[in-house]
Amino acid sequence: MTKSTTKTTTCIVGGGNSAHVLIPFLAEAGHCVHLLTRRPNDWSDTVVCQIQKGETVVTTHQGNISRKSSRPIDVIPQADIIVLCLPVHQYRTALRRIAPYINQSKANVYIGTIYGQANFRWMVQHEVEKAQNLSNVVTFAVGSIPWICRTLEYGKVGINYGGKAINTVAVSPPDCFKKLQEIFLEDISLRPLQTGRFEQACFLSLTMSVDNQILHPARCYGLWKRYGGVWDTLADVPYFYRDFDQLSADILAKLDAEYEMIRQVIKKRFPHLPFQYMLSYLELEKLNHNSQCTDILSTLRDSAQLGEIKTPTVEGPDGRRYLDTKCRFFLDDIPYGLLIAKSVAEMFQIETPFITEVIEWAQDLRGEEFIVEGRINREFCLGENVVCGIPQAYGITKIEELVE
Repeated sequence: MTKSTTKTTTCIVGGGNSAHVLIPFLAEAGHCVHLLTRRPNDWSDTVVCQIQKGETVVTTHQGNISRKSSRPIDVIPQADIIVLCLPVHQYRTALRRIAPYINQSKANVYIGTIYGQANFRWMVQHEVEKAQNLSNVVTFAVGSIPWICRTLEYGKVGINYGGKAINTVAVSPPDCFKKLQEIFLEDISLRPLQTGRFEQACFLSLTMSVDNQILHPARCYGLWKRYGGVWDTLADVPYFYRDFDQLSADILAKLDAEYEMIRQVIKKRFPHLPFQYMLSYLELEKLNHNSQCTDILSTLRDSAQLGEIKTPTVEGPDGRRYLDTKCRFFLDDIPYGLLIAKSVAEMFQIETPFITEVIEWAQDLRGEEFIVEGRINREFCLGENVVCGIPQAYGITKIEELVE
């Protein structure tokens, strides 16, 4: 497909690891890149992305930020594409901030996220389209981040360890997929990396496929069961992935098994919808990485890129290290992961005792009440100061409303 010569203005929202990759890739492809961040002064005008194999820099990409600001009014109205690079639990707040400044005079404004956990379609419909009465919004969500990446120097240099073999993306309306490929998707993987084509999925497939939303809670629960979530020194803290053990793998498998019960009922209820990318953990691993792994442990312990990641901990008053219950593994993957699965299961009258067990463990640590007596506590979940992503938070109360 021949790319249009009209320059696309793309605004990145947030300064996460993926922003350090997107900015150089998009700028090199001809996008006018804007950046909305709380720390605009910490960003260089030119951002570099190093492509690494192991510790070796194979090549570099660089691109300029045309405009950066902490104020949505400065960078959002011109945007043809808006991409969130934030923790999942911050998506809705960000959407509320930018919604009043989305340009209604454009034929379409594409609003998406580089990581599609928690049904981004529900969020945009509720926080943007209905709230601002907009009819020109195209929503998209990439199933999982198309590459393994990290920040080397904030606002200046990112590292990309290579792209995934195949990526998934959900788009609404669905017939905008080809246009999105032309103006955005090919620029973030195929063009710069020569790998990582995109296949079209539906939003509920991305919601019920499993990646971080079972991986992170499974590992944290396993660490808690084995060590009590506390270590004498930082040196005693296990690596999150490199030291992944059979206990954590078994927990992950049990969570995935309950997700699979929900996936099968959804497929049976909506046989006309394309759910080929509603995948289990190992199925998703095989798709993204062209992996032949048949066990969970080898997918995690053998990853050179993930191997250096430590378990998130904080120092306690006694000098020991405690599992950090304020990290995104708890803020994203419980209220915007397991809790959504629990809520959908209840809508289908499916019992999920192990998902419930993990949520109850996490909420007890944090003083929350997402679940009471084994059931979703809607009074708490829908409270004014509570952040969670169950369907009812968006006014979805019927099974048919789960699908776009």
